[in-house]
Amino acid sequence: MSLRVEDYALIGDTQTAALVGFDGSIDWLCLPRFDSSACFAALLGDRSHGRWLLAPVDEPRSRTRRYRNQSLVLETDFTTASGTVRVIDCMPPRQRDPDLVRIVEGIDGEVRMQMELVIRFDYGAVVPWVRKQDGALRAIGGPDGLSLWTPVDTRGVDLTTRAEFTVKKGERVPFVLVWHPSHELPKGIEPFAAVDDTCAWWKEWAGRCAYDGEWRDEVLQSLIVLKALTFAPTGGIVAAPTTSLPEQLGGVRNWDYRYCWLRDATFTLYALKIGGYTEESVAWRNWLLRAVAGDPAALQIMYGPSGERRLVELELPWLPGYEGSRPVRIGNAASNQLQLDVYGEVMDAMLLAPRCGAEADRASWELQIELMKGLERVWEEPDEGIWEVRGPRRHFTHSKVMAWVAFDRAIAMSERYHGPKDAPVEQWRAIRAQIHDQVCSRGYDASRKTFTQYYGATHVDAALLMLPLVGFLPAEDPRMLGTVRAIEHDLLRDGFLQRYPEDPTLEQVDGLPAGEGVFLPCTFWLADNYAQQGRRREARAVFERLLALRNDLGLLSEEYDIANRRLLGNFPQAFSHVSLVNTAKNLSHADGPAADRPEHAKR
Repeated sequence: MSLRVEDYALIGDTQTAALVGFDGSIDWLCLPRFDSSACFAALLGDRSHGRWLLAPVDEPRSRTRRYRNQSLVLETDFTTASGTVRVIDCMPPRQRDPDLVRIVEGIDGEVRMQMELVIRFDYGAVVPWVRKQDGALRAIGGPDGLSLWTPVDTRGVDLTTRAEFTVKKGERVPFVLVWHPSHELPKGIEPFAAVDDTCAWWKEWAGRCAYDGEWRDEVLQSLIVLKALTFAPTGGIVAAPTTSLPEQLGGVRNWDYRYCWLRDATFTLYALKIGGYTEESVAWRNWLLRAVAGDPAALQIMYGPSGERRLVELELPWLPGYEGSRPVRIGNAASNQLQLDVYGEVMDAMLLAPRCGAEADRASWELQIELMKGLERVWEEPDEGIWEVRGPRRHFTHSKVMAWVAFDRAIAMSERYHGPKDAPVEQWRAIRAQIHDQVCSRGYDASRKTFTQYYGATHVDAALLMLPLVGFLPAEDPRMLGTVRAIEHDLLRDGFLQRYPEDPTLEQVDGLPAGEGVFLPCTFWLADNYAQQGRRREARAVFERLLALRNDLGLLSEEYDIANRRLLGNFPQAFSHVSLVNTAKNLSHADGPAADRPEHAKR
């Protein structure tokens, strides 16, 4: 069966993650880290590129699935003519040698089951050497090794490991797959205890959620996704566990999102703070300090899960892509772009961090001073902007506003937390005023009564919705009211926002063909603006529409295809879930991030 993005479930161990299809096939898994090469890559090709199927032999009459008790332990029930079985999938959180546990449990009658294990290391390119040793099936290919333990008899057929077995009511059949360096032999784990321990681990974590507003279940599910996308050894949070899921079916907008974007900084900290997760907030802030340390001129917009800087972009020609969407890419060339807005996000995060439990210290002060020196040199330059355009650099209005945010937060940080005496606060004030004046004169179209995407443009950009959310202007300012009206007129499609106009004559803006889906984080920002403008009924309607796009497990991608009613882009997408948490807080409390973020900078 052909699966849509929303037909997949996420399981993860806070170091890597897998996507499990409604058909019982694990079609994506990178080991041992989020950004490692995939051993199952059928998501971007077919079964020959690697997968692990565990399903009834006969076509099921029905399938249902759920996460067990606010965890990422997945239960999928298959009902056939002869009975019902449950497949339980989880990845126990461990410090090394990640493993995947699958248990087939008989619920009613008896069901003939099949297992098909196709291991292909290096994104489907390497067929491993497979043999049985010490009661396990060992697969070795270059530096990677996988070992499978199961009581079921397996056989090799056409470079595939197969098995058939029957499960009766009350029976449980376990499978444990462990990654290990190919020169080592790992030990197996007790599968039933591993599932119980994983449930208990997630129950304890979810039980600490401090969010007390409306939509608590939806917020907690999004926070669980963020936890799953956290690389536990360092605290970095990847944007998504996948690469090259298209933003336009059959198109070239296929990017690798298995990295950590600085742009998500303040949104992420607010989401964690809303949930009461101080430990994760401190770990994330410390990851940020380590990742951006060094020459401020070398500041990148994204880093690897451990702070890696070389994210060289490559194409994998042997993979046909999701529904033929090529090329398949690993690495991300946007890591070398100049995007001025990241300075504002980092400085905003630094100002918020003490409220999340990460006190200002000498290292963070030194970093902030150096970042501001770097920004002083480059803020007047054109850049690639928030949307990482692959066209010419421009003076993007949003980028300049976020440069203003950087100076604004540096001033607030120095005054509130008693920064270094030699901090050039008066100089920062002068530059802040200069940027504000420039944006209001060059980034505003008085004839249309709206801010524009870049200086001299005649069209808008959904990123302009950030202006009141960061405190650049009040939401009720006539210029913002006009901007929201223009965005509604030009970018609103069936209740959701595009990032910028779908006009073939504007291809040069991002250097790519038109045709992507509507953008979900921007639509959350629209709800935030409505809330700040007092349009709360409209804000709630937008938010409820967004919630309705989640799949049956509460997962969201980055974009949505209105015509075909399906999710688009890498999945699940942290930025969408962060935006969901923040907007829920904005709508259920007067002191939500949309109001608190600019006010906190003033206090």
